Amino acid sequence: MHLPTEEHIKIERTQRIKAKAEALGFISCGIAKADFLEEEAPRLESWLKNNYQGEMNYMANHFDMRLDPRLLVEGAKSVISLAYNYYQDLNRNLDSYKVAMYAQGEDYHFVVKEKVRELLDFIQDEIGEVVGRAFTDSAPIMEHAWATKAGIGWVGKNSLTLSKQKGSFFFLAELILDLDLMYDNPMETDHCGKCTKCIDACPTEAILPNLVVNGSKCISYFTIELKDQIPSEMKGKFDDWIFGCDICQEVCPWNRFSLPTKQERFIGHESINQFSKNDWEEITEDVFREIFKKSPVKRTKYVGLLRNIDFVKQN
Repeated sequence: MHLPTEEHIKIERTQRIKAKAEALGFISCGIAKADFLEEEAPRLESWLKNNYQGEMNYMANHFDMRLDPRLLVEGAKSVISLAYNYYQDLNRNLDSYKVAMYAQGEDYHFVVKEKVRELLDFIQDEIGEVVGRAFTDSAPIMEHAWATKAGIGWVGKNSLTLSKQKGSFFFLAELILDLDLMYDNPMETDHCGKCTKCIDACPTEAILPNLVVNGSKCISYFTIELKDQIPSEMKGKFDDWIFGCDICQEVCPWNRFSLPTKQERFIGHESINQFSKNDWEEITEDVFREIFKKSPVKRTKYVGLLRNIDFVKQN
């Protein structure tokens, strides 16, 4: 009787993990070796030196940790990258204010992280003592770089991970494990080519050449992250977006392949997209709390949403 080799064990474990990820609703699952992100280091340093993070000061924290997953999980050997679809075919009132698609329903930090933790529990139950941590946009980890290394997609000009089959309307999550697995081939080809639709469409000119986005000029930054007043030079440039922005994704040719999510918790109140501008302008704090009680929109708070509505209304 031949005992399975170490290679066969890794293959079998990898196949079981990927099958479980699919069963949990993830549309992609790729695995990369946990190592230092050598190519990303100078890019991150340059991005921070240019102050493209604006008031997102947390982006400058834990520089080394962002580049090396072994500082997040001792003895880390594998980074599992996961993608979870949130695309919806929204029936929007075309003459109203707009909320980004990702924020229509329940906060993805809770929905997706539950799924990632389920996957970690499965691994620990099935394989044994595996040390690991689950992440969903909640720690210093460069998720787009890892998604590329794991073969999920490539980083587009708008800095988002793109897939030829699935577009870009998906959340990314990671599992860092001290477990040897089979690694996927990295996505080395940029399938954006000469297309500049996202660059041309961005009304605040936040998308720069060479796969760089000036985060401090992004509509999402102004409507979510910025706590002060929105700069007057941005007047007339928000295209009715009051929380987040999907412009660079809406114009991306690869998103013609996006399919509606099967996750009902991401489907928000229909009223969000049927509100008139007047409905938004007269929204009360009680209505805000009811509609957005589990939504990412809570981040901007009631007064922040009113600030955004007022800024867009004036222009």
